[in-house]
Amino acid sequence: MSSRVALLLLSASLLVGCVSSGKVDPLKTEQGRREARDAYIQLGIGYLQEGSTERAKAPLKKALELDSSSADAYAALALVFQTEMEPELADKNYRKALSLRADDARILNNYGSFLFEQKQYQEALERFQQAAADTLYAGRSQVYVNLGLTSLKLGQRDKAAFYLQKSLRLDSLQPRALLEMASLSYDMKDYVGARSYYQSFTQLSEQNARSLLLGIRLARVFQDRDQEATLGLQLKRLYPGTEEYQQYVSEQR
Repeated sequence: MSSRVALLLLSASLLVGCVSSGKVDPLKTEQGRREARDAYIQLGIGYLQEGSTERAKAPLKKALELDSSSADAYAALALVFQTEMEPELADKNYRKALSLRADDARILNNYGSFLFEQKQYQEALERFQQAAADTLYAGRSQVYVNLGLTSLKLGQRDKAAFYLQKSLRLDSLQPRALLEMASLSYDMKDYVGARSYYQSFTQLSEQNARSLLLGIRLARVFQDRDQEATLGLQLKRLYPGTEEYQQYVSEQR
């Protein structure tokens, strides 16, 4: 058991202890119920982070029994059902959470990610746009990455480039945004820009099949045969069964 979950369990035990010791029942005060609700939500999230979705449900249910208007509890429950691949229940709980707190950027971003996962790209885009409107949201740079990825799925390459560049303005150390911009720049034949984005990506992240293929293509453009050969060997060794490797082989012919 992680220390975080153990601490949350201790908090729950202390709540029970107050009740049994003859002191004032904290659940009979507004503050006490609020604190208990929040403890149950955090306990549920802790179980979810541990990969135990079944155990996460009980404390979240308790939280909703204490406060049936808790957007955070519904949002956490939505994540549980999303993890369990129960899309109808996840959607229901996301919508309930947003009916209670419609402008919550975190919930909007999570719901957008769920809709993206369900291939509902237009609705996902709308949710991400709503989340991005909160200029004080700490995760706003990731929202713009999500906007860029969704725009790509919708075939809106210019918009995707705008969103990804905006994301990098907010946080320049985002590997996914850098890789997507490298790929877009390469497709637009902006090879110098593509190489710059690609080099920044490699400084922050391990290579994957897609990035290796892009690196090979850039090395070929700049006639760096040693780099092309090195990346080609990595692609063959690490990702021999991938579509990217088959593409690499076909381009060698």
